[in-house]
Amino acid sequence: MTSDHDMLWRRCALLGRVLLPLVDQEPRRQARRRETLRARGIDTATDERMIEIFAALAAHAVVLDASLSATEFDALPLKDVADAATGKRDYELLAGLPDGFADDRDGQAVNVFRLYTYKGGQYGHRLLLLSRELRYALNILAERTPTPSRTCGDVFHRAAEAACPSDHGHLTS
Repeated sequence: MTSDHDMLWRRCALLGRVLLPLVDQEPRRQARRRETLRARGIDTATDERMIEIFAALAAHAVVLDASLSATEFDALPLKDVADAATGKRDYELLAGLPDGFADDRDGQAVNVFRLYTYKGGQYGHRLLLLSRELRYALNILAERTPTPSRTCGDVFHRAAEAACPSDHGHLTS
């Protein structure tokens, strides 16, 4: 049986996975993000995955701080996740993670995030740039799209409607 904490992480990881595909429904958004990343010398494929895991970590930190359960996750405001992405220290986002991850890719990405956090220097700077990109993406979904998504649940509903890929089946479960 899956614990509430594991289920909570899965919801956070799913938010990260559907975030960029939803933002990229406006083609100029993807082009802008990739141009910005390339201009800063950042590999787009790798660091788009880092943005996904950053979103999961930020959402997870907010949920833990608010003592929410996995069933309450959908009501989490995107603004709170955006604030955590740029307002919390990188190492604070690593607190309270599950002991293991059902998806090995999540575990690998968290380990890369952890490495970037503790190496500091250029890696810390990269995390700062990625946190800004994440905040921008969350703000687009929360405020600037024709159909605003104010909560994590709104994002899941939009992703299901748009048939965004998710590796975990149903988005609204």
